[in-house]
Amino acid sequence: MGVLCAFPALAQQEFVPASVERGVLLIASPSLVDPNFEQTVLLILEHGKGGTVGLILNRPTNVLVSDALPDLPVLKRTTHRLFAGGPVGQTQMALLFRLKERYPDARPIVDEIYVGTPRVLERIIAQPKPTETFRAFAGFAGWAPGQLNYEMLQGSWGVLPSDTFNVFDKDSATLCPECISRLQALRTISNH
Repeated sequence: MGVLCAFPALAQQEFVPASVERGVLLIASPSLVDPNFEQTVLLILEHGKGGTVGLILNRPTNVLVSDALPDLPVLKRTTHRLFAGGPVGQTQMALLFRLKERYPDARPIVDEIYVGTPRVLERIIAQPKPTETFRAFAGFAGWAPGQLNYEMLQGSWGVLPSDTFNVFDKDSATLCPECISRLQALRTISNH
């Protein structure tokens, strides 16, 4: 994971709107006081002419996924928590997976990270593999075309490659501070 520090030229890219693409981590600047995004780390799912969509990775809720998806018997007696994925479409659910191989109901985001359907969820719970896992998110974050670029130019966001941290294994309470530390080491974000 020390690859980022080995390429100092990347440090200049981490605060540039052009560095946003599907699969990167978007980190809220400490100066961002919007309660929807304060101290958040997002995984970008889509970015293009139509706008940007991402999931907040570090906001677990007290709701169990089994309560949010009561029609999936495979979830009974599991303790997976639902995450707040963002302020848009909070009644919609997104399922993020780490998979070694692609499944028919899964769309690749980056490397071994996919967005998929409850069918994929049923399969990985019924036939667990140690390398596969998931997180469920209520809602998502969305930006209109040009909106995120503007916010980045204002210093609201920094960008890190998705392989900076294993987003499924990282404690959600430490994810944002560790990302901020990484960005500060690259001199792309300040505490002010």
